[in-house]
Amino acid sequence: MTPSDTFTPAAGSFALGLYDPIVSLTRERLWRSLLAMHAAPRPGDVIVDVGCGTGSFAVLLHRAEPQATVIGVDPDPAVLRLARRKAAAAGADPDFRTGMGDAVAEVVGDEAADTVVSSLVLHQCPVPMKRAILAAMHRTLRPGGKLVIADYGRQRTAAMRLAFRIVQFADGKQDTQPNADGILPRLIAEAGFEGVRETDTVATVTGSMSLYTARRPG
Repeated sequence: MTPSDTFTPAAGSFALGLYDPIVSLTRERLWRSLLAMHAAPRPGDVIVDVGCGTGSFAVLLHRAEPQATVIGVDPDPAVLRLARRKAAAAGADPDFRTGMGDAVAEVVGDEAADTVVSSLVLHQCPVPMKRAILAAMHRTLRPGGKLVIADYGRQRTAAMRLAFRIVQFADGKQDTQPNADGILPRLIAEAGFEGVRETDTVATVTGSMSLYTARRPG
């Protein structure tokens, strides 16, 4: 089985219709604002949102900088239908495309993006898939392009480890535990990125969220 054969649906084992309410428990406004701040869209930028889900962040980016091209990529057609309806209601028009995270370079093109963003994707994936997605993100970025990720990172306190059990119930311990152990910065660096930083952490009722930034070498 290749990495692209399967994917974990939005909200893991929970119903799709509950995805946005569940995500709201993660202090979504705060970490999405931080994600947007680090993405810093500019006119003419091409920004690719890998695992865009129901489109909340793609819509936010498009409204923040209407002259940027925002491309949302997700493997789940049902989720993308919701994303398109959400964008239409907001008067935004991101380009939503169907595709797996490890195939984003084929969906968007090699060296096509100035910025690649992703949120709440990698914690759901087995380690080989985490590596494959990061490698595809690297391919998608132009030299000097920026990577910005928001996801569950190292769970540094007993309270956060306990809260993170909610995520592990939904998405499985095997795939999520490496994130809780702090694996992401190392995987990002091993994918060829430089300047890897954990810039922010946000404590939530489902565990600690981390913001990571890095660049494809120029």
